[in-house]
Amino acid sequence: MRKVNFISIVDDDPITVFGIRKMLNATVECNIVESHINGKLALESIKERIAMSKPLPEIIFLDINMPIMDGWQFLEEFIKLPITKNVKVNIVTSSIDPYDIEQWNFFKSKTKHTITFNNKPIKKLEMVEITRVA
Repeated sequence: MRKVNFISIVDDDPITVFGIRKMLNATVECNIVESHINGKLALESIKERIAMSKPLPEIIFLDINMPIMDGWQFLEEFIKLPITKNVKVNIVTSSIDPYDIEQWNFFKSKTKHTITFNNKPIKKLEMVEITRVA
């Protein structure tokens, strides 16, 4: 089983968070798995970790539609952070809106981080690929 140090889940749906955690347990060994119910809390956590020189997530599971700060707003701020390591951001959504595909392509072109677009629900074979560190 592959090992990842730190994974962050940013999603306001507790059932989705539970499902992702369950799939992670079956596909990858991870030291830290944290979750946040919106992009603002996740961003604050990452900024705090940068300030304290603590490990950052290697992989982020990011929902698009959340209260307070949605996934696109999170990405807008995240790509500005002084992170030298490549982070794999996995957008996980049930959206079929073409706008979301456009946004995904926009953000992919604006950052060195790897950004993937995944439809809910995620299957076990997909989770294996999604959790490959960038």
